[in-house]
Amino acid sequence: MRAIGVDLGSKRIGIALSSGSLATPYEVVARSGDRRRDHAAIAALVAEAEAEVVVVGMPLSLDGSMGPAARAAAAEAAELAAALAVPVETYDERLTTVTADRQLMEQGLDAVARRRVVDKVAASILLQAWLDTHHRPPAEGN
Repeated sequence: MRAIGVDLGSKRIGIALSSGSLATPYEVVARSGDRRRDHAAIAALVAEAEAEVVVVGMPLSLDGSMGPAARAAAAEAAELAAALAVPVETYDERLTTVTADRQLMEQGLDAVARRRVVDKVAASILLQAWLDTHHRPPAEGN
């Protein structure tokens, strides 16, 4: 299944791509200040990748509740769903950016280099978790 993972940030939107069971960082879309323009850029990436589903990260609080950031992400995911011809799902993205930043630090990237790619790496962590949870291959013998 071709899927796009989306990590909605206030300045940048991380995009990851999956063409099967593995998610990879794909693109970073700089926020333009115009959500319609941002969503059109995501729609172009969805079309380019021939994605069948878009998974938007839901920044739940550590206790699993929906705080202001999660409510804002849910509202934007709904707007994005209206702009796309494919289904849009949300998925828990707690700590994906922290995990991505740590991975990039371990690779020796400085702060400037990490900032350029952390959003798409976070999107790939989110998308991989979604893939692992929702699209496991059938067990052998079934």
